[in-house]
Amino acid sequence: MNIRIATRHSLALALSLLAGMALSPAQAAAEKEPPPDQLPLDELRTFTGVLDAVKQDYVEPVKDKDLLENAIRGLLSNLDPHSAYLDAEAFQDLQIGTTGEFGGLGIEVGQEDGFLKVIAPIDDTPAQRAGIRAGDLIIRLDDVSVKGMALADAIQKMRGKPNTAITLTIIREGARKPLKIKLIREVIQVRSVKSRLLEPGFGYLRITQFQAKTAQNLEQAVQELEQQNKAPLRGLVLDLRNNPGGVLNGAVEVADTFIDDGVIVQTKGRGNGSDQSYKATPGDRIKAAPIVTLVNGGSASASEIVAGALQDHRRALIVGERTFGKGSVQSILPLGNGAAVKLTTARYYTPNGRSIQAEGIVPDIQLKPLKVAADNGADSDAIKEADLTGHLRNDKTNGKPAEGAEGAVDSKAPDGDLARSDYQLYEALNLLKGMTLLHPLKTAESASSTATLQK
Repeated sequence: MNIRIATRHSLALALSLLAGMALSPAQAAAEKEPPPDQLPLDELRTFTGVLDAVKQDYVEPVKDKDLLENAIRGLLSNLDPHSAYLDAEAFQDLQIGTTGEFGGLGIEVGQEDGFLKVIAPIDDTPAQRAGIRAGDLIIRLDDVSVKGMALADAIQKMRGKPNTAITLTIIREGARKPLKIKLIREVIQVRSVKSRLLEPGFGYLRITQFQAKTAQNLEQAVQELEQQNKAPLRGLVLDLRNNPGGVLNGAVEVADTFIDDGVIVQTKGRGNGSDQSYKATPGDRIKAAPIVTLVNGGSASASEIVAGALQDHRRALIVGERTFGKGSVQSILPLGNGAAVKLTTARYYTPNGRSIQAEGIVPDIQLKPLKVAADNGADSDAIKEADLTGHLRNDKTNGKPAEGAEGAVDSKAPDGDLARSDYQLYEALNLLKGMTLLHPLKTAESASSTATLQK
């Protein structure tokens, strides 16, 4: 039913009739405070009076839709920083972010000199199969120039329904003239997990955000690392730095991957279904191999759930900086017009009952992102025993440098590039190596050997 606000008089009359129907004679006579679940009619009269005044007397006409949407935004934004009104476009973007799926081409792009610059094509997507390369400049989308177009608008234009076509005009270094490439959009799946081997036996997993399929992506990444390593992992670095969060269930499933039993997280709120306790299922994907989890001030919400669960269960060593401190859960309530309300409906608590709201997770080892610089040979001229006249020779080496002494090459020394590019990760790897000495990986072979010795 559409409601149209006419004049002040008709509006006041309508509200008076509503008030008369809402209050029984006994209630009106008693003039008692209305129960909490009853509409606040006096406040609604004030609101509609202000709305009517804006409609009638504001210097420029304003659409009813804009007025009401802005009122809703104000209502929600004053609750807490995370409750919000999502119009149809914002709701669609949120769905894309949480599912990791959208109709598009599979290109990561940025802006350069007013044009779109390809950062990288995503593997096994229309862009990658068509030969789009990193560094290509996109100057036209179909017949529309992208010069001066907002990045968000350009991305929106490249996205669309699967099986629809779009033609990109590209400038490529070394090409004589612009290239025109016709692409057919497909469903693009964005993996939220990145992985690599740091050293033989030691894996690295970075989760950029928590989506519905993050745990599935994590499983695939661990499998790939084990295949590259040609053996089970001896240890793992889990990088949650600058991970803003995401889907609660995605975080629970990731924590469950490494926790064998017990509570992962608890939520408590006022609404039906807000009080929940999420528990781990039997099985640890990497069989108790040590984990170092990296966090910082950009690790929030779902990433704090994972870090808190691993910390309380003593399953991982948390390293880095204090996390953001978002200890609340938001529910998405779709509306009939394609929009939605994102509403804070619960607080969450770690397995030990800690609330990290406005506090954050304090790392077990606090480590700032320092930069390592070369000393440029500051000690290269220092005098050593070998420089002294008449020094005794080493009778074990016949005058040759001993293995591991100065001048010998250590092929197993850690890569100095990692220390310079990411000092926190470098230290996490060193910690992981130390932990493997204290907690060796219990493979089937070692378990069998133990059983044999006990016989």
